[in-house]
Amino acid sequence: MHTVAQVLIGVVAALHAYILVLEMFLWQRPPGRALSGFDEDLARRTAPLAANQGLYNGFLAAGLVWSLVIDSLATQVFFLVCVIVAGLYGGATANRRILVAQALPGALALGAALLAA
Repeated sequence: MHTVAQVLIGVVAALHAYILVLEMFLWQRPPGRALSGFDEDLARRTAPLAANQGLYNGFLAAGLVWSLVIDSLATQVFFLVCVIVAGLYGGATANRRILVAQALPGALALGAALLAA
C-alpha cells in the first residue's frame, strides 16, 4: 500500500505542476483558454491572476515532491490537505470540475497514505 500511496502522491504533484504550466505560461494560448473558457481578451486581462494561482499550485507540487523525498507522512498529510481544501474552495467558488480534478485525487492520495501508515 505504501507504493500505491507514493504513486498517487506523485500523480497529484504532477497534476499541480501541469496546472502551474497552464496557468503561468499557457494561460493566453489555446490550452490555457480551453481550461478557463476565456476569450483572448479576458485571458490577457486575467493572466496576472492566473500566474499567481499557478505559482501556488507549484508550491503544492513542490511540497508533495518534498514529502516523497523525505518520506514524511506528516508532510504528505499537510500538503494533501492543502490540495483538498484548495480543490473544495475552487469547486465551490469557481468551477465544480475542480472538485473532480483537484480535490478527488488529493483525497484518494490522502486515503492511501493514511492506510499505508
